[in-house]
Amino acid sequence: MDRVKRFLPLAVLLAAAALIFGMGWNRYLSLETLREHGAALEALVAQRYLLMLGALMLVFALLTASVVPGVVFITVTAGYLFGPWVGGVATAFAATVGALAVYYVGRTALGDSLRRRAAADTGLLNRVCAGVDKDTFWYVLIARLVVTVPFHMINVAAGVMAAPLRPYVIATFVGLLPAHIIYCWIGDSLHEVLITNPNPDIRSLFAEFFWPLMGVAFLSMLLPLLLRLGQKLRGRPRMEAS
Repeated sequence: MDRVKRFLPLAVLLAAAALIFGMGWNRYLSLETLREHGAALEALVAQRYLLMLGALMLVFALLTASVVPGVVFITVTAGYLFGPWVGGVATAFAATVGALAVYYVGRTALGDSLRRRAAADTGLLNRVCAGVDKDTFWYVLIARLVVTVPFHMINVAAGVMAAPLRPYVIATFVGLLPAHIIYCWIGDSLHEVLITNPNPDIRSLFAEFFWPLMGVAFLSMLLPLLLRLGQKLRGRPRMEAS
């Protein structure tokens, strides 16, 4: 019975991924879907705002947890339907829930084998596990902002090391939020682009959203530096006092 409980989270995620690919639902994660069904989705949001927001968050969390490509499109869609602020907060929260599901897979089904592998490994997995174990909040926060470590590797490593939940969850949400708000701003702007031009050229879209994308890159580089600076400034008075 304990063995079944250990592997249940992994089985659920694998089943979800198989269902999504088997039904071909991943094919709807494209700009074409917004172009063809955007008006209908907006009408549903106008009629059932909270229900549609909850459904989007559920889909986002499921896609994140099942490691299905296309979550960026869902983020853009959230901005298209709900605006940058509501969409950004909602998708960052849903991504955190999805990340937490993978965390539990790392802690239960894969925990023992990955823990042995990390102990014997001298590569990236070992460094990520060591970083998460040493300072969960700061390591996860900076890794989410800079995106130097694969998204789910952090989740699995946190589960393998049985990282404390509160700092892990808070760091994940806060670290994801800036990029999600910017991607949702792109989705909100895309709404106006599709109204004026139902068949936009991809290159023109890139030019339209060049600065928001640069904003994501800028935040990824600047925020970790500011956080590290703040950490050093907080530690300096303690050193002087001692």
